[in-house]
Amino acid sequence: MTFRALNIVRPFMGLLPTIRKPARRVGFGEKLLWTSVTLFVFLVCSHIPLFGIMSSETSDPFYWMRAILASNRGTLMELGTSPIISAGMIMQVLSNSGLLVVDTAIKEDQLLFAGAEKLLALVMTFGQAVVQVMTGFYGAPGSIGAGMCLMLVLQLFVAGLIIVMLDEVLESGYGLGSGVSLFIATNVCENIFWKAFSPTTHVTGKGTEFEGAVVGLVHVLFVRKNKFLALREAFCRTNFANMSSLLATVAVFLGIAYLQGVRLELPLIGNGNTRQQGKYGIKLFYTSNMPIMLLTTIMSHIFFISQMLYRRFPENMFVRLLGVWEPRKGGGMYAERGFAHYMMAPESLRDLFFSPLKTLAYLCFFLGLSFFLSRMWIEVSGTAPKDVARRLKAQGMTLRGHRDGSLQKELERIIPIAAGLGGVVIAFVCVCADLLGAVGSGTGILMTVTIIYQYFEIFAKELAEFGGYKTIAFK
Repeated sequence: MTFRALNIVRPFMGLLPTIRKPARRVGFGEKLLWTSVTLFVFLVCSHIPLFGIMSSETSDPFYWMRAILASNRGTLMELGTSPIISAGMIMQVLSNSGLLVVDTAIKEDQLLFAGAEKLLALVMTFGQAVVQVMTGFYGAPGSIGAGMCLMLVLQLFVAGLIIVMLDEVLESGYGLGSGVSLFIATNVCENIFWKAFSPTTHVTGKGTEFEGAVVGLVHVLFVRKNKFLALREAFCRTNFANMSSLLATVAVFLGIAYLQGVRLELPLIGNGNTRQQGKYGIKLFYTSNMPIMLLTTIMSHIFFISQMLYRRFPENMFVRLLGVWEPRKGGGMYAERGFAHYMMAPESLRDLFFSPLKTLAYLCFFLGLSFFLSRMWIEVSGTAPKDVARRLKAQGMTLRGHRDGSLQKELERIIPIAAGLGGVVIAFVCVCADLLGAVGSGTGILMTVTIIYQYFEIFAKELAEFGGYKTIAFK
């Protein structure tokens, strides 16, 4: 009898909290209600501060990544969706690479795989919570005390468990889409909305300024006598979000939405007596936002490790080669030198002119790694040409005008190019958004548009199944 790694999870299955799948068909209105409740719980947790923090004014290692990890500094949602995303990607890679044997046709294997993913997410949540508390993320452990350190770890772990369960509520069929995607999109949209309409005021050398770009525009038009200078200030101010960055955000949003619809339709025909016809669409964004999400997760962990090492060993040569970090206004840390310096996204067009070498290095690194991850992802996610050909053959379909035996060969000619090109285009759009100073970062906007597009498709499908808007009932 061969050993299977999934059997390791079996003893823990009874201890893991589980959401049972609905025994009946859940109506669209009820799904919408559960999705709203789940989102409400997430938003509430995102604004409840952690109890026992001595200081939250220290540098923030995840400052650049929080919007796209659905994370909020100093709150119960401190860790965001990072543990779930990391665990899901690790399990996906292990499964599709053959290192973890899973037979998806067997229900027990499905349950064990889901349990293993959940267990890994909780283990990573606990591990990350311990690391952040013990490395002085919320104050020196000796000053906080052992009891309060334990309390902080417990709060972060329970919050992580809540995120896992909220995601499972939607994934089990009670809601719409994925909880992780919903939380990420909401966090980015909230960030954009706040920077556009925030009524918070700050006293600067120019007098009172509003944090929100739109509110600031209205304010300066009323209080400044010279309207031309007022418009210039509203569009070009650097201490807060300006109208130029807001318009760039809208332009990038619309551009990505357009690119979402670019696809190549392959004509299909049945190879049986019915000669059924159809189409198989290959999108430009064939791998969706997964490569960017994977790349962002990798970079966030590299930044975190680099900052922790630099904080402990600031004079070590190898640590300094990885990254030399300095605090910036707003609580973020910025890599002034080292490998991490060239991995950080440009903040505006100023970087293109004043730091051309860094911008070029980042562009090559980001585009190249995105291309590689896109090509790799089709192999480990079950969307490679051989996988698509196998599914089409199982459905009795083949490409019109081609022999059955040439199906995989034709797909091998198209899919890898689509995946690689899509990865490069996605990365290039993200870099352009960062150079234009778009609010929420290019990666965040990309992921948000992709998620919204997916939800639009889910809504259309659900409404078609239930017969339109008139059939919505909260029961």
